[in-house]
Amino acid sequence: MSETSVLVLDADPPPRLDRLEGRARVLHADAKSLAERLPEADVLLVWDFLSDAVREAWPGGGARPRWVHTPSAGVDRLLPELAGSDVVLTNARGVFDQPIAEYVAGLVVAMAKDFFGSRELQRQRRWKHRETMRVGGTRAVVVGSGPIGRKTGRTLQALGVEVDLVGRTERDGDPDFGRVHGGAALHGLLGGADWVVCVAPLTEATRGMFDAAAFARMKPGARFINVGRGQHVVEDDLVEALLEHRIAGAALDVFAAEPLPVESRLWDVPGLVLSPHMSGDTVGWRDDLATQFLDNFDRWYAGEPLLNVVDKQLGYVPGG
Repeated sequence: MSETSVLVLDADPPPRLDRLEGRARVLHADAKSLAERLPEADVLLVWDFLSDAVREAWPGGGARPRWVHTPSAGVDRLLPELAGSDVVLTNARGVFDQPIAEYVAGLVVAMAKDFFGSRELQRQRRWKHRETMRVGGTRAVVVGSGPIGRKTGRTLQALGVEVDLVGRTERDGDPDFGRVHGGAALHGLLGGADWVVCVAPLTEATRGMFDAAAFARMKPGARFINVGRGQHVVEDDLVEALLEHRIAGAALDVFAAEPLPVESRLWDVPGLVLSPHMSGDTVGWRDDLATQFLDNFDRWYAGEPLLNVVDKQLGYVPGG
């Protein structure tokens, strides 16, 4: 097999690319040079997966890579531009499942036990005894039935939480949850949930799904957590729901605009916990992402089917 050209869109060079030595020529591009370099590449590694550069450069002239890999679970920054091409698109399915599930579970416990309130009272040097919420026996609606959603649901179950899992289509006989509810059932489930967790892929069907109508269906004691994509939420509607005490609290790890602008209303909303898109980023995560890509490259080089192939019409990797 002739030497393959791997083009890396990198804010910061990925580790371990020495594994490609003798099999691939590694090229690098930034957002400005990507369009010019795309025709040289057999494989494109979108290491800077928060960049929109691929969407902007892809429609240009010349050859295009046969395989594009993004080291993220979501592929919304690559679609719809790649959807009409015959390129194979793969993602980082599997790397973030456990970290994000732990992150959500941590938020659930912290909110239930009012750790944020305790920290603020400590800062004020105030001794104020309170009663907190028992996690076991509460109910969660987890929106997104892919690996991250399933791992999140199972982790919450281990805390004694009853979980309703919502996916694109309804199906019975699920080994972990009994039934996976279809998207049409979501609004009917919201009123019974103590925790509403969004881990869905971003598609036209899920964009803006958490709006004023959705928050109005939640009970006053409910908390909302979004670790999916910022565009799942109509942020002004969430702000109003919190300010008017229609829900008890929320946590956002993803936002419509990232980094979150300093003038955003979200910074100062009572009951809202913010984190900078870090729910899946544990120590060593870049090594894990690089290893996943390199293992898939071994398959590519050997002519074997790639893992984590995205259905570009659906916007995610189908299957269990």
